[in-house]
Amino acid sequence: MKIHGYAAFAPRETLRPFTFDAPPLFPHEILVKISHCGLCHSDIHLIDDNWKRSRYPLVPGHEIVGTVLKKGDAAENLKIGNRIGVSWIRSACLNCPSCLQGDTNTCPQKTSTCNGHHGGFADHVIADSRFAFPIPESLDSAHAAPLLCAGATVYTPLRKQGIQGPHSIAVIGIGGLGHLGLQFAAAFGCEVTAISHSPSKKSEALSFGAHHFYTLDKLPAPLQFDLILSTVDADLDWNLILALLKPNGTLSFLGRPLTNARIDIANILSLQRHITGNSTANRSMMNEMLLFAARHKIKPKIEQMPLSDVNKGIERVKANAVRYRVVLAI
Repeated sequence: MKIHGYAAFAPRETLRPFTFDAPPLFPHEILVKISHCGLCHSDIHLIDDNWKRSRYPLVPGHEIVGTVLKKGDAAENLKIGNRIGVSWIRSACLNCPSCLQGDTNTCPQKTSTCNGHHGGFADHVIADSRFAFPIPESLDSAHAAPLLCAGATVYTPLRKQGIQGPHSIAVIGIGGLGHLGLQFAAAFGCEVTAISHSPSKKSEALSFGAHHFYTLDKLPAPLQFDLILSTVDADLDWNLILALLKPNGTLSFLGRPLTNARIDIANILSLQRHITGNSTANRSMMNEMLLFAARHKIKPKIEQMPLSDVNKGIERVKANAVRYRVVLAI
């Protein structure tokens, strides 16, 4: 069987049509007919080899929604015709300490869906059934796709930090991650503050569930939060942001600053503040997030375009012209 997709053949190259043979299925693998795939900024980092680990030819795409067409003998958790999602992590060893305690996303031997394997910018993908997630019936496929990466990334720290209704949450950066972070935090019943460099995003931030909106240069004092989700890739005054935390509060990095963050440890010591980071989710958290999103009607704001327009979508993401996620219809 031939699979048709779009691939980069060298760093920073425009994607070109690419056809390859589908390999035989291993026992736990499934063949998925793709209907939608999100375009994440991480795909662009892989295309451009910004992390110095990309393998070419590279078919990007790790926010995949489709239906199971074939399955290996050991793929007993799924049925032919099931609608499933595939995220960043393709597989993990399932035997190391991280995996045995459920944290498959921190497995040292984990593999990725679209680097070393061909990803979702194609009409089909081979996936590991143990890392494929049923999509709740009430979630349509186009809106479910970005939840598999962006949704998982913002949901996980809320759960890990034990966030509940009485807590106050700030989300820095109202973009592809941030606009979902606002929705999830509001659904938890929290007091939610949106912080952005762009005053034009105020009305949308409030519509996503924020109770308050401030720009970075006009933060009133005193502001104090139990958890701050930083979704930006920019260099900010991290000591100013740490000072916004309550005692025992947490700053969670979900985006990577351009340069190493400079932190005054005095901002951490006496008030026992915490700094952590997160990307994607383990398997149980992924399933939980999808169910939570369906129950609370959380969905990303998307721009849909056909797979054939993938290069147009990439340029729009690079230009920061998308509000807030591109989803490719296959």
